[in-house]
Amino acid sequence: MRLLVLGGTVFLGRAVSRLAQEAGHDVTCAARGASGRPVTGVRFVKADRDRPDGLSALDGERFDAVVDVTRRPSHARHALAALADRVGHWSYVSTCSVYADDSVPGQRAASAEVKEPAPAEVDNPVGEHADFYGPCKVSCERAVRDTIGVERSFICRAGLIVGPEDPSDRFPYWVARLARGGEVLAPGTPEDPVQFVDVDDLARWLLYAAETGLAGTFDGMSAPMPRGRFLAEVAAGVGRADPDLTWVEQDFLVERDVRPWTGERSLPLWLPSPEYAGFLSRDVTDSLAAGLRTRPPAETAARTLDWLRAYPDQVKAGGLEPAQEAEVLREWAAARRP
Repeated sequence: MRLLVLGGTVFLGRAVSRLAQEAGHDVTCAARGASGRPVTGVRFVKADRDRPDGLSALDGERFDAVVDVTRRPSHARHALAALADRVGHWSYVSTCSVYADDSVPGQRAASAEVKEPAPAEVDNPVGEHADFYGPCKVSCERAVRDTIGVERSFICRAGLIVGPEDPSDRFPYWVARLARGGEVLAPGTPEDPVQFVDVDDLARWLLYAAETGLAGTFDGMSAPMPRGRFLAEVAAGVGRADPDLTWVEQDFLVERDVRPWTGERSLPLWLPSPEYAGFLSRDVTDSLAAGLRTRPPAETAARTLDWLRAYPDQVKAGGLEPAQEAEVLREWAAARRP
């Protein structure tokens, strides 16, 4: 199979390229090359997708499949205009941030309502336009369906993608924290759902879709699991069986300016309820039936820890600092004394 990865130099794109190459496919990556590096041995074509003719270096070439991860509607439209009649199958990696209601657990891709597309004047969801990330992805999804058609397009609405080369502080925070040991501040309750996907599992599914012509719209993430099990499995993966977890109630954390999801003074992979009760609890029955296979969190944690130790400077700083965590735990213990 001749596969074109639009991007291919960062995280998921690199995983798709690497696994496709290992499977014996002919892989081309088209990107600026400014954000990362292509996988060794993969053909790299320099491209500037800001320009309508930015993929002109590929003129005349045909591909069996394309994988695109862009968040910018103009980039999606430029690529579709240039390549649609020379590609057999088109996979677009969207996001679960397209959904209009994050409060209802158990929603499915086939029936959940999505946000309105981004307004024409918003093309790059960063800075002051960061809140338009989901709408921009909706715009890209529509462009793919309208141009390629539903019978040749695979829309994969990824959840939180984790594993080696993850530059965020979300999953890596818990890997590093549980590996350090000691008393660990765990947010909410052990029953709260957590949901994510290993980068290699998602990449393999994208390759499966390209190889088999899988079409439709699906959520790309594991089945939800209780947070207690998630933390226990991550701990097992980093050699810390039976972690010392102290569960702290949501309201107590909010009162002490412990922030959700990502960034400074945060507890990553935690979101407040009830407004986000459905964000990490989507029903992925259809995705699993369509070929998605996910590995245990312990395996992902072990792989991630190896990468963190090899490349300690590649992860964004975030989460609770040790002194901040200790302070909240002391205050929680004091508040619980009779």
